Amino acid sequence: EVRLVESGGGLVQAGGSLRLSCTASGFTFDDYAIGWFRQAPGKEREGVSCISSSDRSTYYADSVKGRFTISSDKAKNTVYLQMNSLKPEDTAVYYCAAAWSRIVTMSIREYDYWGQGTLVTVSS
Repeated sequence: EVRLVESGGGLVQAGGSLRLSCTASGFTFDDYAIGWFRQAPGKEREGVSCISSSDRSTYYADSVKGRFTISSDKAKNTVYLQMNSLKPEDTAVYYCAAAWSRIVTMSIREYDYWGQGTLVTVSS
């Protein structure tokens, strides 16, 4: 059974940091791009960051560039999203997802597997 499980969400003050983890089971990251998406109340799901398992190239949305860092540990089948200098507008449910792709992509329709999400709340 393919599963993606996120963890690490929580409540943090503005300016603080959190590290999200996404652990996969039932498949390996080879040939997959792993993306982080988020969805705030009343808003559409948006892409935040992505890492390619083939060459570890990365992509960041402009809104998080310079503050968030995506990384992967193939041995643990885990992708991390380090989030620094958090802002109230970062508040959302964060999802990780896997796309059968050797390059980074933030096209939601390319993602085959999704986690259940983890809530990040940033207080002002």
